[in-house]
Amino acid sequence: MGTYAVQFAHWAGAQTLATASARNADFLRDLGADVIIDYATTRFEDVAHDVDVVFDLVGGETLLPSWRVLRAGGVLVSVVTPPPTDPAPRPDVRFVYFIVEPSGSQLRQIGGLLDSGEVRPTVERVFPLEEARQAYEAGLQGHARGKIVLTIS
Repeated sequence: MGTYAVQFAHWAGAQTLATASARNADFLRDLGADVIIDYATTRFEDVAHDVDVVFDLVGGETLLPSWRVLRAGGVLVSVVTPPPTDPAPRPDVRFVYFIVEPSGSQLRQIGGLLDSGEVRPTVERVFPLEEARQAYEAGLQGHARGKIVLTIS
């Protein structure tokens, strides 16, 4: 999902900061990221300040510093963490728990971006359907650069 998030943000004209391992820096720059933060050596909250939007794909321990890097009026969007039940750490920012809801017009727009090459799918590995279990296990290892695809012969 991160590869698409970077590409959509770049397409929309946003300055994009991305956290990744050093081995993925050039890959993310090629997708449109402006600033790459190596999470193995640098805490993102030491680099990012007054950010308009944080798009959280990790949750857990990264959520708290995500609140701190936002500007007043900013938005923290998470696809992994539901809204806080206690008062939010910052009342001057919004929290959005992102759940995908189908939209025909948005899917057509995304299809157009894919057709034009402005956004491109990134495939980590392709498995035949008969190896679905191995594909699933490969996905559990995490840190993939793209999607794992099953093919039907």
